[in-house]
Amino acid sequence: MSAPGRRPGRELSAAVAVMGTVVGLVSLGVGALLAVAALTGHAVGAWASPEALSPGLIGAAMTGVAPALLTLGRADDWEEARSLYLPLVVVLTGLLAVTLLNPGALRAATGGPLFLVLFSLGWVPVVALLALASVGCLAAQYRRPAGAVRTGPPGTALSRTGGAVPVPAWSRPLLAVLGSGWLGIGAGLLFLPGFWSAFVPWTVNRADAQGLGVWALALGTGVLASLAEDDLTRSRPALRAVPAVAVACGIVLAARAADVDWSSGGAVSLLALLGGLFTTGATGQVLLRRAATAGNPVERPRPAA
Repeated sequence: MSAPGRRPGRELSAAVAVMGTVVGLVSLGVGALLAVAALTGHAVGAWASPEALSPGLIGAAMTGVAPALLTLGRADDWEEARSLYLPLVVVLTGLLAVTLLNPGALRAATGGPLFLVLFSLGWVPVVALLALASVGCLAAQYRRPAGAVRTGPPGTALSRTGGAVPVPAWSRPLLAVLGSGWLGIGAGLLFLPGFWSAFVPWTVNRADAQGLGVWALALGTGVLASLAEDDLTRSRPALRAVPAVAVACGIVLAARAADVDWSSGGAVSLLALLGGLFTTGATGQVLLRRAATAGNPVERPRPAA
């Protein structure tokens, strides 16, 4: 049994930490390529796209989440990492499914510039390998036994809550709406792309719609997972990721504003959802800093070298 006042949890496995670093590096390189290409008006990606905006947004999301993934190994325990790692599994397995379901849309099948053909040929095995590895690391993580984890110093706000910084009650309905919004849009685009793609305020094909749906599904999973944790200290990696994703996607949208039908409800909804992501991450980090100031450092003491 864990000691009184301590939160039960699992030690973060090295496999999950390494997986976060590897995916972070791949996301940074590939995401930057897709996003920068979109900024210059070029549709670069594994599959052919009618416009540059869809692969650009996917690249922006990859670039935005990369820094948080690269620091995932600093998490105190698995419970702190899972609100970011679970969406990672959703993205990798989802992109693999989209790739396998749309083989005719791959650049290798449609033809085009040699670089894009080679890119699509490399995309398939890399995404497949990362998806399988992410699921394997998740299974290995849950084989680790739960135990006692951090608590704050005696007499501090953190020790009184067992190291937890609860999500404010006023924000819970807003987070539920935000997470459900992303989750619902993602599920619609992924499973019913023919219907839901009509609500995307720019031109997309089936693969684009499903690729965007995968990322929306992952963002909804992350927001709702953080809400379920009800502990901002256990959502720190996710809180670092979501504002960066919102800013990166906002830059690509601003650069390709001419491609968007801003009078549509889909455009307004997208701006609201991205604004919600940014506000969620920024507010959560402010609340964590306040808790750290009031109750001494949130971080668990590290052993001396």
